Amino acid sequence: QGQLVESGGGLVQPGGSLRLSCAASGSIFSIYAMGWYRQAPGKQRELVAHISSIISGDSTNYADSVKGRFTISRDKAKNTVYLQMDSLKPEDTAVYYCNAGTIRGGVFRSTDYWGQGTQVTVSS
Repeated sequence: QGQLVESGGGLVQPGGSLRLSCAASGSIFSIYAMGWYRQAPGKQRELVAHISSIISGDSTNYADSVKGRFTISRDKAKNTVYLQMDSLKPEDTAVYYCNAGTIRGGVFRSTDYWGQGTQVTVSS
């Protein structure tokens, strides 16, 4: 509990930007790949971006729906993973969660390390 803490959500107009943060404990941050998921009302949770572990070189991957608009990154000094979201659309409205996971065969696999979620609402 409390090993992943998200922040940065809020209400933004279409076309605007937000930056989400996920603060992790040092042991999790240094070992795991990290992913950002989102879940909109009535929909399944979907993976939108992930970044490989530090030792694997911090390679990134994005869902087609956010490619070119979202950027995932790490700040090793702060044990924090960010999701920079630009050109936001109403369909980006969801609760966003970070997860510490693994990558096998290029596929991000979540673990039980979840944050509490942060609400992002894109509306005029």
